[in-house]
Amino acid sequence: MSEPSLELQGAILTALKADAGVDALIADRIYDKVPPAPTFPYVTISDDQVVSAHADCLDNSTQVFSTLHAWSRAGGKVEVKRVSGAVVKALNFAQLPLGGGFRLVLLEHDSTQFLVDPDGLTTHSVIVFHAFVDET
Repeated sequence: MSEPSLELQGAILTALKADAGVDALIADRIYDKVPPAPTFPYVTISDDQVVSAHADCLDNSTQVFSTLHAWSRAGGKVEVKRVSGAVVKALNFAQLPLGGGFRLVLLEHDSTQFLVDPDGLTTHSVIVFHAFVDET
């Protein structure tokens, strides 16, 4: 058996690369590790938190909080908000297949925060999803 956040990460990557709305804005620029000189805009699959469900009816369930970041240098927040919106639309309540002995029960958008980075050039968003994953 694999790790639930790893299986979810792979499913999220596949779903985002297959989504026409996301593709129209960032093509295939979705990274786990950003290349040295990336083309903007792009999305990073970032931090995950795995939390046991701790309930009698959820013995084989895990909660995964998956954080993605959208990055832009277009000036202002318009582009990063468009990218973030496309990501949320592609993933919110998506029925994604998982491998590794897991099944996605629910994937929902939790929050999005929009930021201007200290460099003054880059805007980015922090997009958090909350998933319930069962062992199969």
